[in-house]
Amino acid sequence: MLILERVLSLAIGYFCGCFVTGYFYGKSKQVDIRTMGSGNAGTTNTLRNLGWKAGIITFLGDCFKCVLAILLVHFIFRNDKAEVLKLLELYAGLGAILGHNFPFYLGFKGGKGIACTAGLLIAFCPFEVPVCLLLFVAAVLLTRYVSVGSILVVLSFFVQTIVFGQMGWFHMEPQYLMELYILSAVITGMAIFRHRSNIKRLLNGTENKFKMSKKEA
Repeated sequence: MLILERVLSLAIGYFCGCFVTGYFYGKSKQVDIRTMGSGNAGTTNTLRNLGWKAGIITFLGDCFKCVLAILLVHFIFRNDKAEVLKLLELYAGLGAILGHNFPFYLGFKGGKGIACTAGLLIAFCPFEVPVCLLLFVAAVLLTRYVSVGSILVVLSFFVQTIVFGQMGWFHMEPQYLMELYILSAVITGMAIFRHRSNIKRLLNGTENKFKMSKKEA
């Protein structure tokens, strides 16, 4: 039934994800990043309010914690559950994103999960990275909207997961593929939902553009 394995993978991911890098970096500077800018504890808000160094550290920290969660699950189950290993890894990735977005010790107020999703791509499905990276960079350069790039990344993740799953690249038992796709849809839908305010501002023409330099700012 794999119920215990699913729950354990999700729990490992959640507790790894609860390390909200932007929050702890802000606290090291005697500020609460959630009271600044958009009130989000993720990479973009940290970068805008605390600078490039803070933004890079936040991205790497939030990315790595998802990688760590997936690697832990991989090594725990690689021998006994090889036929469903990718599914359990994806549960770990989902858990890390949930932990990042809804950390229990911060009143369930965290980030939007895009840096965590980047970590998920690296650890769970690295052959999806090139297309996602290309879409993100192109979208930000062309539109200057980080939110557009982020939404394109999660949509690409969902589509590519289905494509590679149907091609047999995950080496899974066929009966678990639909569950893998459903989890991918949940991750994608949650990311889009977390960007609902950005989408509203995009439609209204009031979304903040990404500033490439101090001159632009």
